[in-house]
This record gives sequence, structure tokens and C-alpha cells, in this order.
Amino acid sequence: MHKLLATGLGIGYIRKGGGTVASVVCCGIWYLAQGMNYPVFAPVLITLVVLMIGIWSATVVEQQWGKDSYRVVIDEIAGMSISLLFIPISTKSILIGLFLFRFFDIAKPLGIRKVEKLSGGWGVMFDDVLAGVYANLTLQSALALSIL
Repeated sequence: MHKLLATGLGIGYIRKGGGTVASVVCCGIWYLAQGMNYPVFAPVLITLVVLMIGIWSATVVEQQWGKDSYRVVIDEIAGMSISLLFIPISTKSILIGLFLFRFFDIAKPLGIRKVEKLSGGWGVMFDDVLAGVYANLTLQSALALSIL
């Protein structure tokens, strides 16, 4: 069960670019969900559930696969979701959010690398959480300045 969850239902088994594929799939789900009639708090609740499951599953699989295995992509799903919270969903905002999230996740500026050192699933998840927060703040700023 933990391997299935940690790999984003198997996406993590893609050897090269699994994190990007998981992020793109997450974007697709957000795009498709925009027309659904769900409570306003649902995206936050779902993101928190993904985050908690991710911490748990990443901690468990780390014992077999080692620290922050390429197979674990639930962290990208959580981080990408955070990137899009409270953002008006459009093709443009999703693409910019994806670019920003992947930039912050790969480059790891502004303390992101430091949170990677947290133990177990916490370190696996929270570098992507922070990358998602930075991407979201950048998107929010672009919206506030009417750039987006």
C-alpha cells in the first residue's frame, strides 16, 4: 500500500522525470476539477490529506528504498497542489504554476535544501511543500500585480 501511495499510483516507477510527470498529472486533475461543485475548503483538505499520507508512506518506503528515492513522487503531488491553492485555475495559471514549482523544487533556493534534511518522510515532503509555497506566493504576487 505504501509503495503504491508513495509512487503516486505507480508514476514514480518512471525512471527519468517521474517527479515532473506526477506534477503534470496533478495539474491535469486540478484543471478537470475546476468545473466540479465542491465545497471551497475541499482543495485544502485534499492537499492536507495527501501531505499526511505522503509523510507516512515516504517514511515507510525509505526503509527499503533509502532516503528520498526517485520513486517517491507523492511529494511532488503535494507540492504542486500547494502551488495551485487559492489560484484561479486556467491553462495559463497551471502552466506557470507548474514551471514555478518545478523551478523551486529542482533549484532548491531559499532554504529548501535545508528542510530536505529533516528525518524520514518529513524531509522528503517538506522540500516540496516549501517549493509549492514559494510557487504559490509568486503566483499570488503576479495576480495581485495583474501580471497573470
